[in-house]
Amino acid sequence: MPITTGTGPLRGVKVVELGVWVAGPAAGGVMADWGADVIKIEPPTGDPARTFRRMLGGDLPSNPVFELDNRSKRSVSVDLSSEVGRQVAYDLIDGADVFLTNIRMAALERAGLGPEVLRARNPRLVYAILTGYGLTGPDAGRPAYDIAAFWARSGVAASLTPPGGNLPFQRGGMGDHSAGVTMAGAVSAALFARERTGQGELVTSSLLRQGAYTIGFDVNIALMWGLPVRVGTRTTMGNPAINNYTAGDGRQFWIVGLEGARHWPPLARAVGHPEWIDDERFAGPAERAAHAAELIAELDRIFATRPLSEWADIFATEPDFFWAPVQTVDELIADPQFVGAGGLVDVPDESGTMTMVASPADFTEHPAGPRYRAPNLGEHTVEVLGDLGYDRSRIDDLVADGVVFTEQTARGPD
Repeated sequence: MPITTGTGPLRGVKVVELGVWVAGPAAGGVMADWGADVIKIEPPTGDPARTFRRMLGGDLPSNPVFELDNRSKRSVSVDLSSEVGRQVAYDLIDGADVFLTNIRMAALERAGLGPEVLRARNPRLVYAILTGYGLTGPDAGRPAYDIAAFWARSGVAASLTPPGGNLPFQRGGMGDHSAGVTMAGAVSAALFARERTGQGELVTSSLLRQGAYTIGFDVNIALMWGLPVRVGTRTTMGNPAINNYTAGDGRQFWIVGLEGARHWPPLARAVGHPEWIDDERFAGPAERAAHAAELIAELDRIFATRPLSEWADIFATEPDFFWAPVQTVDELIADPQFVGAGGLVDVPDESGTMTMVASPADFTEHPAGPRYRAPNLGEHTVEVLGDLGYDRSRIDDLVADGVVFTEQTARGPD
């Protein structure tokens, strides 16, 4: 099915994506939301992320994980192992503004799709590659998923593990999605620079670098002070006003009292102890830290006396009391603020729309958003090659020779 032209700030930008699993396709998905025409090159078996449907529970009617990162794209299925197939890819990329990939560089070079080759053919091309560990260094070519490069090796997992505790598991795609947004921004910056210079460039990012930047406070403290940042435990937090507590109905919430002079008095008043403001034990940050265990235990006792709904009403009487409920995904989806802030979008499909999570940016002058569901494998092969000037008989010959594949002839993931 034809996809409508985008209306976002990247309208008119043509992106050719050779991406697998999540990180590269996530970057392409954000750019598609922002209005770019993203053409997804897939092998005859498809992006392996199409197998998420089976991995999540068998022969399910939809593939929410794949849909998120691939909506509004057009799928062209090409056998890049053949010389003719590579020529089809060249024809696509020669007319593109961006080539986006998260395939390892060695494999791209072997396929004739390295940056020197493609940028020589198309000097205006922005060649964007998202890797696990970068393009230089001893492990530059090492394979990685985000749980390896972003979560484990970058220090994120260790920095969230309390002493003697088990390593936490990340949620699916956390590093991939944040790195994808970084790459979408980097590509946009390169396109802006091209408007001034007329020249494209090589743009890179990595899951390892994304992870390190995510915990940049910890990394910079280690670099500049030579000190580790202690992993917080809620019963001994140095600032009891930045901590999580449990209300009487079992619901949990975070208090975010970062500024002591501003946020401590509202907390003391909210819990019915205004005298604490002048109590010498709690007079300043150092004193509250010294008596943290005692204060946290008393706050635990007080918060357990009321349900969260009642505490919410009390907190609302203090303008400088900052807090948030700890929500499940189901609670988030039903949260009127999340909905009101544009957190959900309706993505058209053949039978109506699917409600999905929005990508995390909006534009007032160039409204953006998804235009259609994720493509079926090879769904747009004929359409895209026709846009390149291939006549139908030539396309039919390529299909018959097993060079390109349509929705009817592609094999799909095993």
